[in-house]
Order: sequence, then structure tokens, then C-alpha cells
Amino acid sequence: MPQLDATSQSTRYPAIVILDFGSQYSELIARRVRETEVFSLVMGYTTTAEELRAIAPRGIILSGGPSSVYEPGAPVCDPAIWELGIPVLGVCYGMQLMVQQLGGSVVAAGRAEYGKAPLHVDDPIDLLTNVEDGSTMWMSHGDSVERLPEGFLRLAHTDNTPEAAVADHQRRLYGVQFHPEVVHSTGGMAMLRNFVYHICGCEADWTTAAFIDEAVADVRAQVGDKKVLLALSGGVDSSTLAFLLHKAIGDQLTCMFIDQGFMRKGEPEFLVEFFDKRFHINVEYINARERFISKLDGITDPEEKRKLIGTEFIRVFEEESKRLGPFDYLAQGTLYPDVIESAGTGIDPKTGERVAVKIKSHHNVGGLPKDLQFKLVEPLRRLFKDEVRKVGRSLGLPQEIVGRHPFPGPGLAIRILGEVTSEKLNILRDADLVVREEVKEAGLYNEIWQAFAVLLPVRSVG
Repeated sequence: MPQLDATSQSTRYPAIVILDFGSQYSELIARRVRETEVFSLVMGYTTTAEELRAIAPRGIILSGGPSSVYEPGAPVCDPAIWELGIPVLGVCYGMQLMVQQLGGSVVAAGRAEYGKAPLHVDDPIDLLTNVEDGSTMWMSHGDSVERLPEGFLRLAHTDNTPEAAVADHQRRLYGVQFHPEVVHSTGGMAMLRNFVYHICGCEADWTTAAFIDEAVADVRAQVGDKKVLLALSGGVDSSTLAFLLHKAIGDQLTCMFIDQGFMRKGEPEFLVEFFDKRFHINVEYINARERFISKLDGITDPEEKRKLIGTEFIRVFEEESKRLGPFDYLAQGTLYPDVIESAGTGIDPKTGERVAVKIKSHHNVGGLPKDLQFKLVEPLRRLFKDEVRKVGRSLGLPQEIVGRHPFPGPGLAIRILGEVTSEKLNILRDADLVVREEVKEAGLYNEIWQAFAVLLPVRSVG
């Protein structure tokens, strides 16, 4: 049975599995499938046919990748996958691998194709139902199919790619030489819906409401009557997690908010008022401002500042958790991209070479002392960031929380170039507030990812 971290707290298995061959778009494919309200997961290309049979997905998508299928050592999937009877969609490299493993041939293209290209539909059924002839598709390939395997037919072509979409209808095997998951492919979502619903027969059961119900049940089953500690930062993830846990276990949850003195203007007061006073979620406010700023005395290197702040945070967290506890569980805001990154796929997306599996310590608890002996509860670990925001809204979090811009853990300390002082922090807080207010006044706050001020160590004129 494969390692399915993202479903470890739930009996839900993915309806669609994406096998990752090192594409920069593998996560995006999973997100696009989830936008159709169908649950999907990314797994490594080494996943075996038997492991897939045990999961029993309704469909499999083979991602793109930077390799060439005819090169020695190129990543390949278990050839027994083709005999499972499960519909498969190969995307770019995934299509080329399908063609080669099933008896066709792939060669270096006489002319590589990158960018937008109109798709000329030759067979508007199954995969290409309701995909308009001439739809724009995003091409990114240097190889092309020279000969199709027996049983395959052409579905569509572009001006430079004769076999842009192919299919073996009888075995429900499909391939596209473009990326339907990217926004540039105007008919891409229609194509993915065709595969997910009409070809694979999936049901639209991956909804925000369904996730909340499952997560609440999972947390209650895991935690029982034990106590849970959450390090609350006020960001989207920890705020959504606080609301979800409070819905599940009520006063068994304690949120620890450590004010290290590097937050934006008015944020500490707002967060305590919001969670504790307005929604009656137990928040323990820890004022550690002087402790943190004293650690940065004379420090100018940004990476050294980051490490010192992280180390001190761990020390404060350890001291306060022992004072407030004991606690059995630590709630962590791990998201699905963290799970994917931690697991690794064995392929470098830039070079296509096999690499050692990378293990990433999640920033929320990286380096916490082992003697704290927490068990982890991570109910958001199946979600992408946009899904977390949807959950937050459904749980009643206001837009000022779920729509807020990302903010680094070390806060304003790393937006001050040079030494950090109380005076500089006050200047930057005021400047940052002005920037954010102007962006909001212009109606742009929800249109851009980040907007913030940085304090330079030099005087300048504009």
C-alpha cells in the first residue's frame, strides 16, 4: 500500500491520482481537478499498479516532465498500469510515455513548440466534447509522436504537431501534447471535466461542506477528550485551523499567540480581540517583545536574524507550553503542498534527473524539542491554499482574515535592512500601514498577492 499522508486521518481515497514525472504543473493539475469538486492527489511516478489497484481511483493522470522518453534512465511508470482497466490521461511527457510503452514511437521534434497554439479538433467526442475547434492550448514540448500504438486514433492536431490529442477509446487511454491545466489553455477545463466526469464517471463530492464534516469527525476521533495546543499567528492557515478545531473540540483547544514585537500595526490587539473576545476561542497572549528584540541587538545579516527569531520562538513556545499544559496534541497548519514537498517525487523538475527524496521540516514546528512529546493533529493537510480560504469563509472567518496577504514568520524584522531597533520598527509599522491603506483604497488589495513596505538603511529621495 503506498504512503498516502494526505488521507491518513480519513477513509477518503482520491478519485483521481496524478503520477508526477517532475512537472512544474503537477500540483496545478490536482488543483484543477479539485475545482471540478473531485478529490485528487499527487503521487510519485514509481507508484505500482498493485498500489493503485488498492487505492482504486476512478482515473489516473500522467503529468508532464522535463525528460525525453527515449533517453536512458528516463522516468517510467509501471507498465502494468495499462492493464488495470482504469482510464488514463497522459499530459505532454505523460502522453509520450504512454505512446512509447504501448508500442508507438517518440522522436525529437523537428521544430519545438512552446507557447499558445490553436487546436484543430478532428474527433469531437469523449475527451474533446464541447471543446471548440480553434481553442487555444499551451504547448511546451521538444519531442513529438512519430507513430501511434495500435488501437490509437488522432483526436486533434496543431499546425506544428500532427498528434496533439490521441485516444484508444476502447481501453479509455487518452493523451494530449499540451497542458490543459494552465490558464492559457482556453478549452482545458472542459477537457478535464470530460475526463473526470464522462470518461472516469467521478462524482462531485469534494466540497467545502463535505471537507469540514469529515475534518471535524476526524479530529474528534483522533483527539477524544485530550487537550490541543495551537500556535496562532493570525494568518489564514492558523486562523482557519483555530476555527475548525474549535468547532470540533471547543474548549479542549488552547491557542498560544506569541507577540514577538515584529507584527504589523495593531495586529496583536486585533487578534486577541477577534478570537478571544468576539468568538470565545481560548487565546493565551504571550508578550515577548523585549525578549526578541534584545536577541537582535547588533545583528544585520537577514538570515542570521531569521534563525535567531526562529530559535527564540521555539524556546518561548517550549516554556509557555509547559506552563500552560500539559497538552497531548499540537495542531499544525500543514497544507497539501507541504506534504508533496516533504515526500518528494525523486525527479528534479528543472533537470529531469533523479534526486534524493527531500524531507522538509515544516516551518510551523521545525526544530521543536523532542521532549515536548506532542502528537500532531493536521486537519488541513489535504488542502491547497485556495481551499483553506474557502473553508475559512464557510466557518465564518471574515474577509479581513481569509483575504489577508501572506506575512513572514519573522515579521517586520526581515523587512528592515540592517539592525532592528524599536524606533525602526515603529517607522516601518506606520509606513506599512499607509501602503496597505492606499492599496485597499485603490481597490487593489484582493487583486494582488502582496504589498508591503521595506525600511532601507539609507536616506533617499523620490
